[in-house]
Amino acid sequence: MALHQLKKVPTPEEIRKIMPVPERLTQIKKARDEELAKIIRGEEDKFILIIGPCSADNEDAVCDYVNRLAKVGEKVKDKLFIIPRIYTNKPRTTGKGYKGMLHQPDPNSKSDFVAGLKAIRKMHIRAMEETGLTAADEMLYSANWLYMEDILSYVAIGARSVEDQEHRLTASGMDVPVGMKNPTGGDLSVMLNSCVAGQMKHTFLYAGYETKTDGNPLTHCILRGTLNKHGQSIPNYHYEDLILLYDLYQQFDLQNPACIVDANHNNSGKQWQEQPRIVKEILHSKRHSAEINGLVKGVMVESYIEDGSQPIDGGCYGKSITDPCLGWDKTEHLILEIADLL
Repeated sequence: MALHQLKKVPTPEEIRKIMPVPERLTQIKKARDEELAKIIRGEEDKFILIIGPCSADNEDAVCDYVNRLAKVGEKVKDKLFIIPRIYTNKPRTTGKGYKGMLHQPDPNSKSDFVAGLKAIRKMHIRAMEETGLTAADEMLYSANWLYMEDILSYVAIGARSVEDQEHRLTASGMDVPVGMKNPTGGDLSVMLNSCVAGQMKHTFLYAGYETKTDGNPLTHCILRGTLNKHGQSIPNYHYEDLILLYDLYQQFDLQNPACIVDANHNNSGKQWQEQPRIVKEILHSKRHSAEINGLVKGVMVESYIEDGSQPIDGGCYGKSITDPCLGWDKTEHLILEIADLL
């Protein structure tokens, strides 16, 4: 056979039994999930900031970063709902680059999924224990949700996964907000149809079971920019783009119209230093338009301890080994500036 089964991976129940979330943290997550749901539904007007490294590659550096985030977050908690990005899977299919902690608990190691699952849970639980913040991750593999459902408060479906049926149906069974990114080609109707699927009830085959979902009314859009046929970035965060999305939302039978704008990726052309400018333009659009103000619930920012990026074996503490990120000093300034502008 062409597919070679290497070893059996522990079930989600077995992993959770080995590495349980303490009850105190379960209650913290419940309270944060409830507040976040209110923001998505428009019942609370805090601004969502999903912020952190492009990839969570080192537990100590990530937890150091989240502790810094929690400290500055205390100063702005009346205006901002901060969700750390603790992204543990990266869409790498060519064998080049870091695939994320699930594949490689150590960036220089070979794949070890069992060790990866344990490393992910250990890092998330430690971040929660030290800061009281629950995180966001990208659902690169739909089966991962069962291993992470007791930890995450936000899930993103990436631009390359948003058209996948299983991702859409799995999102419909989640009980936290799920952001559907526009595809790399830029067709907003694909993203909106993904939201429709995520909000509907479904019965499908999942993890070896016939599975029924109740639909997730917190499924919403993420604008992340697009690519043209020449591989050039085309942003979709401008005023006209946000008005277009508002108008398109009126054509779809969706609950809780909401949008998060990703300030990096193709919206910045991966020019990480442009993220503060982009965020400030989005806030200006919110002030200018009541429709945009109601629709845009928050932004995503890629940020770490050090500016920029480095090779996998670069060795610089707190510096991204995937996409370049905004360093901490600039990040702290941006967070305080966002709060002042709201």
